[in-house]
Amino acid sequence: MHGPRLAALPCDLVWATTWMADANECIAPRIGLPQLKVVIWPESSDTDEQDERNGLHWKTRALVDWAAGRSFAWVDDEITSTDRTWVSAHHRGHALLHRVDPRQGLTDCDYAALNEWLQRTIGAPPSHGSA
Repeated sequence: MHGPRLAALPCDLVWATTWMADANECIAPRIGLPQLKVVIWPESSDTDEQDERNGLHWKTRALVDWAAGRSFAWVDDEITSTDRTWVSAHHRGHALLHRVDPRQGLTDCDYAALNEWLQRTIGAPPSHGSA
């Protein structure tokens, strides 16, 4: 079950999904997670439309703003190199943007990559452009 494996990772889990708070009601119980904090997405703007034209995921800018310089790992099936490049240039903390294959979901390899990055990042001082 994914919940216990996610909860065992050395980090604070947060929902960053269009499900928003519904993720705590609909998804969390099914996968064995407790109630988690939820990223609240800002209203759409002209910046979002420009980002989309430039190939930047609509969540990228909002997640960097939400992280506010803290280290974060973002796991999603829509992350691209454009998102990684933008985060590297605009986020002063450590960041891992980990793309998951939507046909497979989280695999042992994904958990290993997340755990390795988290272990390496814990206690490491932030440096501009780490991704």
